[in-house]
Amino acid sequence: MDLKMNLGDAAIDAVMGYAIVFLGIALLVLVVVLMGRIMSRKKPAPAAPAAERQPVPAPAPVPAGPTAPGTAGDLKLYGTPDRDAAMIMAIVADELKIPLNELRFISIREVNKK
Repeated sequence: MDLKMNLGDAAIDAVMGYAIVFLGIALLVLVVVLMGRIMSRKKPAPAAPAAERQPVPAPAPVPAGPTAPGTAGDLKLYGTPDRDAAMIMAIVADELKIPLNELRFISIREVNKK
């Protein structure tokens, strides 16, 4: 029994091993992508009966009266949702270690870098 390999046989074995590992990884990627697509599908919500579909009344406007103690005036938002603006103000106050009611924000604008 001869267990010696020549250089050509060793190269073929190495290439076959790499090919099998590559195919295994490719199949794993395929399974992960398919599972991601299956999981990300959103199921449509069942339609509500016509009797239950009533228009939601708009909230009553807040009267412009005296401001609460500690407020610092109006804030103008340009392309920034209220929730994001509130988070930005909270982060700035936390980083500066200053209470939020002692800071005055004049405007917040979303900057899109292209």
